[in-house]
Amino acid sequence: MNIYKITLIAMLASLAVAGRIALSHVPNVQPVTAIIILTGFWMGPAAGLIMAFLTTVVSNMLLGMGYWTIWQVVAWSIIGLLAGTIGKFKPEFPAWGLTIYGFLSGIFFGVVISLTMRSIGQPFWAYYLAGLPYDINHAISNVIFILILSPVLSTLFRRYRKRNGLTGNTPFVGTRNYRA
Repeated sequence: MNIYKITLIAMLASLAVAGRIALSHVPNVQPVTAIIILTGFWMGPAAGLIMAFLTTVVSNMLLGMGYWTIWQVVAWSIIGLLAGTIGKFKPEFPAWGLTIYGFLSGIFFGVVISLTMRSIGQPFWAYYLAGLPYDINHAISNVIFILILSPVLSTLFRRYRKRNGLTGNTPFVGTRNYRA
């Protein structure tokens, strides 16, 4: 980790926190999962993990901290780690593939949170099925945010790679479409 990478992760975390707070009035529509996916994909599994932890803790300090915070960190960490692994081993992964991953991540996040409620005595299926429309909101918003943020954030990641002299395959979503 160098200072520029830490600064970039902090900036992306603040973007995710600001987006989560700004959209908190819309149920399960927020850019956090999409930003964690893009960060993990472009900067690696460790960056996805750090983003998940930092974003969850900071945003929950403002929106409300509780036992669910641990499970949000767990779910978003798994999502970030898997996105980082995809970026590491499949750097030419297409943009549509990441949007599908984003959709599935929204559903996965809902399952993890529903399992959390099961652990405190709530019936899983009733809780999960009642929350399914919100999970679908989350999944669809992930797709939209990935499509919107991917070309915008690719500039930041290109500068990061150039500044740090990284060569080889550039794991940018839709590199052919978004190059300047």
